[in-house]
Amino acid sequence: MDWRDFWTAADEGDRADAAPSAHHATDAVVDFLAETGRPEAFADVGCGPGHVAFAVAEAYPRTDVVGYDAAEPVLAENRERGRDRDADVTFERAVLPDFAPDRQFDVVFSYFTLCYVREVEDALRAMYDAVADGGYLVFNYQNRLARAHWRRMADDPEEFLGEDSQFDADRFERRFRLLLDGENLLSYDRIHDALGTWPRSVWSVVDRPDTRWAWRHHPLVFVPK
Repeated sequence: MDWRDFWTAADEGDRADAAPSAHHATDAVVDFLAETGRPEAFADVGCGPGHVAFAVAEAYPRTDVVGYDAAEPVLAENRERGRDRDADVTFERAVLPDFAPDRQFDVVFSYFTLCYVREVEDALRAMYDAVADGGYLVFNYQNRLARAHWRRMADDPEEFLGEDSQFDADRFERRFRLLLDGENLLSYDRIHDALGTWPRSVWSVVDRPDTRWAWRHHPLVFVPK
């Protein structure tokens, strides 16, 4: 995906399509921070329209919040939105698997971003390096169940990618090619091999939404530092 072009031309549907954290992760992250302690610094890597970054800044106004994304157009929109809201959030450009912010954060968060990264384990290591001692890397990832589920969607677009789908059928396979080909799938074992520490489910700390059966396909986990 060329995310610069995507965000330059994005309509309302495109924006909703590219912001799953607004629906599935925002409350979980705010609740996770409440349980684990307010961070002094929080990074959202692959922030898109910044829903999580703004929510964390609102819930924890003393936290230094930085949103990172590969697409400058959405970063510019976020900066303008921050000025309108008088929100103390900084937005900077970063393109995974490279992530070298020259600082560390108590929490580094990334949601529905690793599925677009070929060198997924390199991205994990780079983000984990940016976590301060005692902090957490929090992210979701795609596993073999996800690949099987999304392959069914790609093979039967009339059934799964119709008008009610959150995804654009015309660019579905191009957008999720790495996932569909199984090139960047993760598991607890692969995460442990990459980081040297076992991940834990976020739902062991906060309540899991009953309606989110798909967490089996793309687990939301945290790795302590």
